[in-house]
Amino acid sequence: MPSANLHPDMPPALATIESVQLPSHIDGRDGTNRATGNRPQIAADYDVDAIKAWLARFLDTKTTFDNYRKEAERLLLWSTVQLGKPLSSLTHEDLLVYQRFLSDPQPAKLWVMCDGRKFARAHPEWRPFAGPLSPASQRQAIIILNTLFSWLVNAGYLAGNPLSLSRQRARKAKPRITRYLEEDLWNEVKMTIDLMPKESDREREHYYRGRWLFSLLYLCGLRISEVVGNTMGSFFCRRDKAGEERWWLEILGKGDKLRIVPATNELMVELARYRREKGLASFPLAGDDVPLLLPIGRRTEPMTRGAVHAIVKKVFEHTAIRLRQRGEQFQAIADRVEQASAHWLRHTAGSHMANSDVDLRHVRDNLGHESIGTTSNYLHSSDDKRHKETEEKHRIKW
Repeated sequence: MPSANLHPDMPPALATIESVQLPSHIDGRDGTNRATGNRPQIAADYDVDAIKAWLARFLDTKTTFDNYRKEAERLLLWSTVQLGKPLSSLTHEDLLVYQRFLSDPQPAKLWVMCDGRKFARAHPEWRPFAGPLSPASQRQAIIILNTLFSWLVNAGYLAGNPLSLSRQRARKAKPRITRYLEEDLWNEVKMTIDLMPKESDREREHYYRGRWLFSLLYLCGLRISEVVGNTMGSFFCRRDKAGEERWWLEILGKGDKLRIVPATNELMVELARYRREKGLASFPLAGDDVPLLLPIGRRTEPMTRGAVHAIVKKVFEHTAIRLRQRGEQFQAIADRVEQASAHWLRHTAGSHMANSDVDLRHVRDNLGHESIGTTSNYLHSSDDKRHKETEEKHRIKW
């Protein structure tokens, strides 16, 4: 197997895939795994260009693109810097070494960002890793790289997939929804928000924004990208067959697909409270371009995904601190909530709806799932009926 030491001809510096400059002996033009005798389906002559051609397929889905770029970039840099060989020369044995490298990227000074901080990709302190990958993250990395290699083979760029011999590929785990908050833990998270300070105007603004954000994520099951990518003008009201006015939220979601989500009375109360706190009328009008979530103060531009994630993580971290203060018996549950992320709230919304006997078709449509099979994993139509059932059975209960 190849040595894990730095290649002597490579400088100890790393660059993102957008700016990396590889010398000719490791740029892939002469990779030992390059396909020969076939007509390639992509115009790439070098490994970086081949990776970019693969990534271009995911440009319209930011989260997928970012995750796939991260894993391809890590492998490219490891191959060229650590082994001194092009990605298109990697063997099955090389990939076994790489899997071990993911569990402990060494030398850490070269590969890992200092003090666990995350720097922007253009920052000089940026590194490919924030720390060692967990077993689950290691498996996910290999799954993504297997997708990359398979595509490059199909595109006529590579002769074979060095990961095709992996035993992991033969195992297909049954999908399970485990990243969600049980009812008691969800109540603890809500309590953390309720306990936020409210003495000053700025503190109250943080408090009402937190309530509004968690209401959106839970009652509507929104993704973070959907929170930052839609506006208040997406709310609209229409009468049902019985003549009752019902509010809806139209969401442009993953894959640029539109769906409408019931805006329950609870959600509209939180919306009105949040808008009044920001000096706005209680309810938006059509065409209102105010973002669904606003920065603190007078700024009106949409918040970034990272900023919204940080709000959610802070609530989870404070919840964990409160739980740990109750004694050793709460350590495990505190650890669990500390691991949670914004996407856990989407799973939580789906799980709570599905297990409160909301029709699975309605859960599917609320969350924007393609298949009822995806929605059924949350178990352990007319629009009017869906709205009524969601209103009656899915409540936040502040």
